[in-house]
Amino acid sequence: MTAEADETAEAARKLFAGPCDFVWGTQKSGDAFPPGKLPEVAFVGRSNVGKSSLINALTGRKTLARVSQTPGRTRELNFFNLGGKLMLVDLPGYGYAKASKELAMEWQNLIFAYLSGRATLSRALLLIDARRGLMASDRAVMELFDRAAVSYEMVLTKSDDLKPGAAERLAEEIAAEARRHTAALAEMAVTSAHSKAGIDGLQSQLAALAR
Repeated sequence: MTAEADETAEAARKLFAGPCDFVWGTQKSGDAFPPGKLPEVAFVGRSNVGKSSLINALTGRKTLARVSQTPGRTRELNFFNLGGKLMLVDLPGYGYAKASKELAMEWQNLIFAYLSGRATLSRALLLIDARRGLMASDRAVMELFDRAAVSYEMVLTKSDDLKPGAAERLAEEIAAEARRHTAALAEMAVTSAHSKAGIDGLQSQLAALAR
């Protein structure tokens, strides 16, 4: 690693180790979002994909974002101010089969209203569970990102649940499919909130977006 890369990584570690505070929660699409004053990174994915766990791992905390073992439990869109330089946004999960149709549509409207109309949204991270790979609902969100021209990066979560080499092969397959989508970025992160694999690299990427 070069001296410049070392400095970049250290700056990223300091940013994510600094203050990170919950500032806003929104549950309905008709509710107001907080004033957009900072670049925002949205964490998007299926229910129980590991959004909250990834946010906690990035910030070195255990309970910043609430982690539930029950899919569909997180129903709010939550904003976290990272050191006054970046806003982390934890979106409700999609694709939970046992959610009522009314709730599922309500969550979908909330997610879509935010993604398609947020001028300060710098990047969306589309999280994919390594144990399940790309699913139909994930592909539908990728198409939504394309239509809304929302720049997004694929992030593989729970990579430690796969055998050595399997996560990398899956990542290559997902990256190949992502290249067929206009809004997808070339970068792809392979992470584990449990083993901390890929966390440093993702920190550096996101820190580059900070004000």
